[in-house]
Amino acid sequence: MTLQTHLLAKAASQARGLAIDAVHACSSGHLGLPLGAAEIGAVLYGHALVHNPERPRWINRDRFILSAGHGSMFLYSWLHLSGYDLSLDEVKHFRQLHSKTPGHPEFHETPGVECTTGPLGQGIGNAVGMALAGQMAAARFNTAEHPIFDYHVVCLAGDGCMQEGVAMEAVAFAGHQKLDNLILIYDSNDVTLDAMADKTQSEMAALRFKAIGWDVQTVDGHDLAAVLKAFNRAKKTKSGKPQLIIAKTIIGKGIAEVAGTAKGHGEGGAKFSDSARAGLGLPADQHFFVSDDVRGYFAAHKDRLIRACNKWSRTYKAWREANPDKAALLDSAAVAPVASALLEKIPAFPADAKLATRAAGRDVLQPLAAALPLLIGGSADLYGSTLNYIAADKDFDASNRSGRNVRFGIREHGMAAIANGVAYDGLFRPSVATFLVFADYSRPSMRIAALSKLPVIYVYTHDSVGVGEDGPTHQPVETISGLRVIPNLDVIRPADPEETAGAFAAALERTDGPTLLALTRQALPTLNDIPLQTRREGALKGAYVAVKETATLTHILIATGSEVQLAIAAAKTLGAGTRVVSMPSTQRFDRQSADYRESVLPASCRKRVAVEAGVTVLWHKYVGLDGKVVGIDRFGLSAPAPTVYKELGITADAVVAAAQSL
Repeated sequence: MTLQTHLLAKAASQARGLAIDAVHACSSGHLGLPLGAAEIGAVLYGHALVHNPERPRWINRDRFILSAGHGSMFLYSWLHLSGYDLSLDEVKHFRQLHSKTPGHPEFHETPGVECTTGPLGQGIGNAVGMALAGQMAAARFNTAEHPIFDYHVVCLAGDGCMQEGVAMEAVAFAGHQKLDNLILIYDSNDVTLDAMADKTQSEMAALRFKAIGWDVQTVDGHDLAAVLKAFNRAKKTKSGKPQLIIAKTIIGKGIAEVAGTAKGHGEGGAKFSDSARAGLGLPADQHFFVSDDVRGYFAAHKDRLIRACNKWSRTYKAWREANPDKAALLDSAAVAPVASALLEKIPAFPADAKLATRAAGRDVLQPLAAALPLLIGGSADLYGSTLNYIAADKDFDASNRSGRNVRFGIREHGMAAIANGVAYDGLFRPSVATFLVFADYSRPSMRIAALSKLPVIYVYTHDSVGVGEDGPTHQPVETISGLRVIPNLDVIRPADPEETAGAFAAALERTDGPTLLALTRQALPTLNDIPLQTRREGALKGAYVAVKETATLTHILIATGSEVQLAIAAAKTLGAGTRVVSMPSTQRFDRQSADYRESVLPASCRKRVAVEAGVTVLWHKYVGLDGKVVGIDRFGLSAPAPTVYKELGITADAVVAAAQSL
């Protein structure tokens, strides 16, 4: 189809008007990108993207990600014009309570929004993850006769995104992995929020990206034909490299008073809305204006998109008929695993096993990976320590797109953002791994996963001062509690191999948010005095009675992870009236019924002690004002693990003393 330059230029002006009116109406928002990148939006949504507004989650659509999520009115304007379920009233309610147009794009909230963006650089990482998923999907499901996956991932980002470390981690990974279905458009306007960009950056972006394995083009971002030519070239190239289009634009274009300056970034230009709208040829008496011819163009374009999607659907139907096994595998992506069924696939551990829970995790993972072929895993250069390699499979790389093991390199934040992209895409189930202390490097992406209800699994090992000789830099005394306070993030810290089996099953069953498994470096005894099913099912519930009192209840000892063995030893000294509760996951326990919680922690027993090799503050919720917590409210130290535990007072004797003092 020939590019309708006149109509798309007119649409760009009217999209600018929608952004100006929306930001002016609420006196809040960011005008710079929606105005500066309007021609890019016109080319993408008015001509070049393969998508279907009637089927926002069509599996072979081009994915568009606005990494610079502060420019959300760019996305809302074009989704509205394209015919998504985003009415003009929703555009008028920009940034208002319960609207489909929140301040930054949010997954699940707005049809056509592929991921939650706003924290700069995240969208670039998400785009890399979607491109990774696209390569995996094509390798697993395409046939010579029926190539059902051939989409591209398109990401629009600005200087703010490009300066963030997470973005650079992700683009380096993409270049190395030759993700040639990825197109990054850099809205290069020489401005950041505070000042002109030369105040904070001087690198040559084109040379930088070429050096890490990308193809690069530079275009005038306001030239419709030039933008389309660059985009088509990026889509059709056979170079085997991801594609960068550097689009030189004028921030805030259309508001003469602030265009091309840092003042054009935010809402500052909205006060000039009347003169700007006049300059754009918009009627003075009609705000949120879209002309009939622009509406007509996009309606006709929507029909074309639907026809193209229907043509693909015929290919897809033929593919399903010719490849029933592949079709069944694809369908399985929409079916949530059931924990009880998963546990049946995990053999019991030997009674005399003495394993680190990271080693138990390795053994648990293998049958689960066999049962769930769309489960993929990755590690930040630590497979030899995190032990989460899927042994029956191979590495994912440019020569093997079917591999299920992804080597992310030392890129914890990029790894977590890429995992989010895979999860947003929804076909593969991502799990990633590093040391628990480095959750601080991936935490921003983990927070977004929790916010967006993404079922990412984090297999984070070396969970406590049990790291020992590596010392306080690697001993995450505060990390577990810091993660527990993130809403919608489950943290599970199992006490032995069977609890580890339950923890993995719990993580895989959960589809409405992420789960972190905190696993030990040091070997732990198998808790054979507790029935196997009790341990496994107890991990699913978050807490359970590990040792029940045999006399009138006097004390409750609460422990998690490697410290459960200390509580059990202390209970033997304290006597028959002592109950031990293993609590691998406070979040999962808190979601249980009030009756179950009361059965585990009866309110009548106020003599309670909690023990964990970490900070104490969160445990007061469970021990109450009368109870005590044995923990570590300081950083660790470098020595063999048993010495560290003794020096820091994490011992059975300390638990006994705390209980006896109540």
